[in-house]
Amino acid sequence: MSTYFVYIFANRARTLYTGVTNNLVRRVHEHRERLTLGFTSVHGINRLVYFEPADAPRAAIEREKEIKSWVRRKKVALINDHNPEWRDLAEDLGFERLKEGTSKVIVRKQTVD
Repeated sequence: MSTYFVYIFANRARTLYTGVTNNLVRRVHEHRERLTLGFTSVHGINRLVYFEPADAPRAAIEREKEIKSWVRRKKVALINDHNPEWRDLAEDLGFERLKEGTSKVIVRKQTVD
């Protein structure tokens, strides 16, 4: 049986992103390297501040939806309960510590026709 994870990533300004994955190490790598364009890469969200396992995909997805429906205050309380210093938990998974300035915002150039 595979393990699934619900996770919360943040940037230095504590902008939050909640997601679900069946491979937490791969997902951390994708966020850190900005391999997918979107909200997390644009806002430099690359620090794993919370995660929890789930035994089945449906359970993980339901928990992700539950957390996403919460107001920010409740999400912050969840993180504070488990990770009061907002450490990058990716270091516990074997990733190197992020260097200062690695959560810079990417500005996309827009083309106007």
